[in-house]
Amino acid sequence: MRIDLSPTSWGRVVVVTVAGTAFFIAAAFFVDSFNFPSLSPAALLWAKLTDLFLPLVLGGSFLFFLMWKMRQLAIAQKELSIIAATDSLTAVFNRGAFSMLVEAYLEQARSHAVADAGALLIIDADHFKSINDRLGHDCGDQALKLIARTIQGQLHGADIVGRIGGEEFAVFLPGADATRSSLVAESIRRRISEAEFAPAGAPWPLSVSIGGVAFSGPTTYRHMFQVADRHLYKAKSNGRDQVSFEGPPGAFSGDVAGTIH
Repeated sequence: MRIDLSPTSWGRVVVVTVAGTAFFIAAAFFVDSFNFPSLSPAALLWAKLTDLFLPLVLGGSFLFFLMWKMRQLAIAQKELSIIAATDSLTAVFNRGAFSMLVEAYLEQARSHAVADAGALLIIDADHFKSINDRLGHDCGDQALKLIARTIQGQLHGADIVGRIGGEEFAVFLPGADATRSSLVAESIRRRISEAEFAPAGAPWPLSVSIGGVAFSGPTTYRHMFQVADRHLYKAKSNGRDQVSFEGPPGAFSGDVAGTIH
């Protein structure tokens, strides 16, 4: 059986406490062992009991308390790191955490540690200002939560999503080829248009425009974002509620796959 020795696990607390206490007991016996030959049987028994129980009670209790406090600190640090990386409204990654994760993947791809392919999608809620203006900001928040959940429902494995603006989300699909990436983008668009959003019992249509780019080979997050953003603008200019996607050279009939709807 494998014991979890992560800083936040009880396994680590127990293992360190037991190992540390055993060390204290062994050290106590080693130090006193030089005096054992000169002790009477009663004194020897008392010395051995002292060497056993004193480290066990004092050292064990101290180590357990110390490791328990360290575990609490590790849990608090982990929770703070999650909070710092998460958008408080939608519970997806915030802009900083999302870009950091994508850049880390691209850095690994350049060193061939991971697949040198993937895609970036930028998703923008259509006519979102009208939701805030006509229904109120609370309804707008509900719409953003629904959009975020719907996006997450179409992702798998190592795919990640982040909120990178007021009503703008981004999705990174590591290792995905152009075909799968475009299908994911279209699935997200379709699912959001089919989502039931009825604040105060009144149905309200939701839709998104999506710009995307797939890569195969070395690239940068900045370059991908510029290309995807250009396609997002194209999708909006063509009437919204659609996907405009660009694959790597050779993936489609041309560099630009055209508008998928």
